[in-house]
Amino acid sequence: MTAAGGQARFSSTSALPATSDILPTPAQPALPGASQELLASLAEDVARVDELIRRHLDHDDPFIAEAGGHLFRAGGKRFRPMLTILAAHVGSGVNRDVLAAAAVELTHLASLYHDDVMDEAELRRGAPSANARYDNSTAILVGDLLFGTASSIMADLGPKAVKIQAEAFVRLCSGQIRDDRPCPAGTDPVDYYLQVLADKTGVLIATAARYGAMFSGCPPQTVDLLRSFGERVGVAFQLADDLLDITGAEGTSGKEPGTDLREGVDTLPVLYVRALADTADARLIELLDSDLRDPARHAEALRLLRAHPAIERAAAHTREYARSAQELLDPLGDSDAARALRALATSVVDRAI
Repeated sequence: MTAAGGQARFSSTSALPATSDILPTPAQPALPGASQELLASLAEDVARVDELIRRHLDHDDPFIAEAGGHLFRAGGKRFRPMLTILAAHVGSGVNRDVLAAAAVELTHLASLYHDDVMDEAELRRGAPSANARYDNSTAILVGDLLFGTASSIMADLGPKAVKIQAEAFVRLCSGQIRDDRPCPAGTDPVDYYLQVLADKTGVLIATAARYGAMFSGCPPQTVDLLRSFGERVGVAFQLADDLLDITGAEGTSGKEPGTDLREGVDTLPVLYVRALADTADARLIELLDSDLRDPARHAEALRLLRAHPAIERAAAHTREYARSAQELLDPLGDSDAARALRALATSVVDRAI
């Protein structure tokens, strides 16, 4: 219910009921080549991660519990926990990896609260964004609370895990800062953008894979291999999201199509338009350089961009990132876990291309 002045109030009963009552089961990607045994184990362990997160999101204050669980309840792919669990199967199997997977997913959720403030979008995962549901101050503070919760979980896993988490967080924030800044003069815009993606998205996915390998007893070279795999998959994941933002139908990506365009963010397809521009692209360039918060200009820019060859070029680059990630797994041979990881990299691209 809503109190006078428009401020939401919540009952004193628990704001986070049983997981089955509030959460859709995350859609597991198709992983051809993986055994049914591995797929069943993956589904079970992702459910364990969800339950662990739910418990950590609960709070004595019903408003804090509700706000902290808002984006979690909206669903999501649980991509990072899946990667942690699959990486653990390269080693001795899942044990403390579930804790690490929960901490990484909480860190990701925390970053989304901050993203919502920065993006000023109305939707996230098909639900009202955190800033739209509450306000900017609440969204920022809830994000901070989730970062703290993730750090508390990591503290139970030892100082090395905490150090890795802290270093990943520094890179993530650095990537977000650089993403909000123009490309420096004399720097290739595509190279700059790909490094931003490696920092703001790739590093956390790399950390998810690293934890899975580390806590399952993999040797250092395998841990590093899976960390590198995770970072490349993470870049492919974000490149696919960038394509979906342009080519996806309403609701496909859980946010309004063309959000990046509206916010003036030059993702890879736009960078290729600018690099390839000729006289036929004059109108599109004019629109890209204008205020696309205007609905008519935004719709026209989106239509022209969808038909531009830059989309296929960006799609090819996305496929190449996924392929290069798969090649890193060659030393793992044809194990059940390696096949699943290769398929996971393919699924990242297939959802957008």
